[in-house]
Amino acid sequence: MAELNQAAGQKRTDVEIEKTIDTLVVGAGQAGVAMSEHLSKHGVPHLVLERKRIAEAWRTGRWDSLVANGPAWHDRFPGLEFDLDPEAFVTKEQVVAYFEAYAGKINAPIRTGVEVKKVVRNTDTSGFTVETSAGVIQAERVVVATGPFQRPVVPSIAPQEEKLIQIHSAEYRNPEQLPEGTVLVVGAGSSGVQIADELERAGKKVYLSVGPHDRPPRTYRNRDYCWWLGVFGEWDAEAPKAGKEHVTISVSGTRGGHTVDFRNLAHQGITLVGMTKRFNEGVAIFQPDLADNVARGDENYLSLLDAADSYVTRNGLDLPEEPEARKFLPDPKCLTHPLLELDLAEAGVTAIIWATGYSVDFSWLKVDTFDENGKPKHQRGVSSESGIYFLGLPWLSRRGSSFIWGVWHDAKHIADQIGIQSKYLAYRDPSQLKTETEREKNYGDAFPDSEVWKTGKPGETT
Repeated sequence: MAELNQAAGQKRTDVEIEKTIDTLVVGAGQAGVAMSEHLSKHGVPHLVLERKRIAEAWRTGRWDSLVANGPAWHDRFPGLEFDLDPEAFVTKEQVVAYFEAYAGKINAPIRTGVEVKKVVRNTDTSGFTVETSAGVIQAERVVVATGPFQRPVVPSIAPQEEKLIQIHSAEYRNPEQLPEGTVLVVGAGSSGVQIADELERAGKKVYLSVGPHDRPPRTYRNRDYCWWLGVFGEWDAEAPKAGKEHVTISVSGTRGGHTVDFRNLAHQGITLVGMTKRFNEGVAIFQPDLADNVARGDENYLSLLDAADSYVTRNGLDLPEEPEARKFLPDPKCLTHPLLELDLAEAGVTAIIWATGYSVDFSWLKVDTFDENGKPKHQRGVSSESGIYFLGLPWLSRRGSSFIWGVWHDAKHIADQIGIQSKYLAYRDPSQLKTETEREKNYGDAFPDSEVWKTGKPGETT
């Protein structure tokens, strides 16, 4: 993979930017690379533009010790395996090398270091005018593959304290980055939990603000939770369950992968608190919901164990029982008597890390494809604005849409739609065709399962 990676890296800045292109793909992360593969299979001329480098979010938008949250056998494209233990959790550097290698493997026409600044629909001709840092491009179609992690969100309740270091999880790199003192981590999804755990293990005093969450077992009965969600059909669920639309998932692949257990984190030394409500003159105010949030996370955890046990019995699988998985540690004091207020100065808090998610930024996309809340209007990535497509967004078509393997399958669907449109546009009626060879190619390519090309008249065959 290393040699292929090097070759891919050498080619990317040499790709020529044509003035006109059938399909322009914006972004060369996992979504853009997947899109390029499927467009190539359809023979659709295309170009992938990336303002920085391939898989840039994995390079500079993650902390140093990050690993993938799914095992290597699961979190990959079908066409290439990671060169390591399939049960391992790959590092961010390995993920970057993987996508560079994949881009080289499929000879993806990626041009890095080019930013797309504006896309507008043409009024006097078909397609779109695309303004980039390297000039103007005319594209018949545009695939937005910029992903869901574009703009880090820090809530408006953040205190205005000059002496207090405040960073988003996107800016966090390692414990040495922070000043001496206690850290408040706001948000207990996968990022917040892993960062809080790392800081505490590095000797920091940590407060972790916990909101509503799901916390699946990392493994149960010798199967990773990714496998369980797969056999349950959960990855293909087309919409979140009622009440779960904004619930985060607490899962970790660090240290070989382990189940996130908030009681264990508390016994380890982390002080759990409820959702952060507001700050008032240097005092953090927390919601009295910690016990409820942990209890609901427990319910989610146990429900998956129940479903797994039923599946094993129903299908007669030979998987070992795991009664220890249902045993919880005693409730720590911070859970039975939760803090509702924290004087930051008195507690020695010198830094706050906001693990509070991201929003998208489509300000450069000047087309009529957004609802009143600024969300893209689309069906499985096919926009309400003809010629515009979205890829890599959460729940684009299913639960797995924003995951590495899920985005590959969504890209196939979108490429299929683009391929269909290309064939219709390539159609010529009989009066436009001069030879039998042209007729065969025209009708055969457009309708490969039909005999219509033999006569040029639908419904007739020879």
